[in-house]
Amino acid sequence: MRVNEKEKMLAGEMYQAGDHQLVAERARAQRICRLYNESPDRALLSELLGDCPRDITIEPNFKCDYGTNIHLGANFYANFDLTILDVCEVRIGKNCLIGPRVGIFTASHPLDLSLRRSGVEFGAPISIGDDCWIGGHVVINPGVTLGNNVVVASGAIVTKSFSDNVVIGGVPADVIKKLDPDGS
Repeated sequence: MRVNEKEKMLAGEMYQAGDHQLVAERARAQRICRLYNESPDRALLSELLGDCPRDITIEPNFKCDYGTNIHLGANFYANFDLTILDVCEVRIGKNCLIGPRVGIFTASHPLDLSLRRSGVEFGAPISIGDDCWIGGHVVINPGVTLGNNVVVASGAIVTKSFSDNVVIGGVPADVIKKLDPDGS
């Protein structure tokens, strides 16, 4: 059975980003993002995103690769300039807050120079639990899972996964303190 480039991409395998289907899907997402950023209309987000509950807010400017691989929980809020590179799934739980200029990146490139020059890419999914707060200017890298009630300090670069009830920060991010399960 032949696997197409989109199936490879979603599986986290090496794929050709220049594939015609993927180029067309990215163009669709760019068009919808542009329209949304010019005049925020929730109906556009519903058309763009994989899961889009009624009670979410995403402030402009919002950018993503595909949109269909982004799954948001209820009561989601994102401040200005959120960028999500969603070559793999991005799942964000309910009651999450995202600060301004946050980057959530599932996409990556090979370290091997010849492979990188060939145009292949790969990705790894990102999962963010319920009740998380991601501070401004945070970057979340491919393959990261954040548990429930994780607070990410502004400016952090998150390169590994963290369990529930922690405050993380720094470059690379690490645990700053543990939180009680009730959030205090």
